[in-house]
Amino acid sequence: MSTDYLTPVLTGRTLLRANPVSKLFAAAVITLALMASIDWVSAAVVLTCELVLMPLLGISVLALARRIWPLLIAALIGAYGTALLAEKTGGVVLDVGPFLFTEGSVASGIAVGLRGLALALPGIFVLLTTDPTDLADALAQKLHLPHRFVLGGLASLRLAGLLVEQWETLGLARHARGVGSGGSFGARTRNLLGQSFGLIVQAIRRATRLATAMEARGFGGGTRTWARESSFSALDAVVAAVGLLIAAGAVTAAVLAGTWNFILS
Repeated sequence: MSTDYLTPVLTGRTLLRANPVSKLFAAAVITLALMASIDWVSAAVVLTCELVLMPLLGISVLALARRIWPLLIAALIGAYGTALLAEKTGGVVLDVGPFLFTEGSVASGIAVGLRGLALALPGIFVLLTTDPTDLADALAQKLHLPHRFVLGGLASLRLAGLLVEQWETLGLARHARGVGSGGSFGARTRNLLGQSFGLIVQAIRRATRLATAMEARGFGGGTRTWARESSFSALDAVVAAVGLLIAAGAVTAAVLAGTWNFILS
């Protein structure tokens, strides 16, 4: 089975041209603002701004939703669980048997659901618009992170797609041998565990070979040169400023609305 449908085709080029460090900075600032408080106003402001910026990716909200539907389900489950178990304050919204929802608990559930989506989207934007090699160049040249760490991370990102292909290959091979085709729930579970173990073994072997090859080529030792120079432009200042504005706007809106709930207070 092809996994191309998992990667949306981006028609927007704006964020693709930005330096990965500026995108990481913007995502980090927004994340810190969201992590500082659990309230629906700040989360709603950030989420709205992120959806407004979707044209920079050149992909529609519906097209992205079809690819991140597990996150949407997780957000709904988190919102429901929080609304069900949170402290019951305010007026009663619904009281049916063991299910009691109040205005306070529903507001808490909405805040958690929106917050989860708002936290996930910046990371998704960065991943969709950043080439792993560009990211490695920026981390090493601009943030001066250790070469061994940067190159190891680059190798892991490049090999992540191979794990999906290997999983499919293992499944086809086991199916051809008649292993795990049909049967009870227990049999399917054992087949899943066996296939997972096979994938882990292949991943360890590949990682060992790659580490040996990188060591033989001098990766991680001495001063390295880079084939491509990572540079900043005016666009990076705009990206960083937009991240700061979104974070500041979310905090200001929550404070003015009286919903700001600093987690350390």
